[in-house]
Amino acid sequence: LPGGGPATIAEIAEASAAPRKFLEAILLNLRRHHLLVSRRGRSGGYALAAPADAISFADVIRALEGPLALTPCASRTAYGACETCPDVETCPLQPVLRDGRDA
Repeated sequence: LPGGGPATIAEIAEASAAPRKFLEAILLNLRRHHLLVSRRGRSGGYALAAPADAISFADVIRALEGPLALTPCASRTAYGACETCPDVETCPLQPVLRDGRDA
């Protein structure tokens, strides 16, 4: 919003032409992942929890969809060994999968 104050769900819905119910779930999820902050009351609404340039598109995708990596061994936020991998340290695919995640 101009002025940088919090935006209400109604204002966000109007600006994005998205249904309010659809946005409520998304905004709540982004708040749970500390990408948004919310304030109740007359001057309340949602605002970014950090400067816009400090929040990446990957942060938003992770909050809404889960890990970006194709496999657990290449994940930054949900790391784990793959079921069929005999040795994560010597796996020839892991570097390629990490590069894909980073791209």
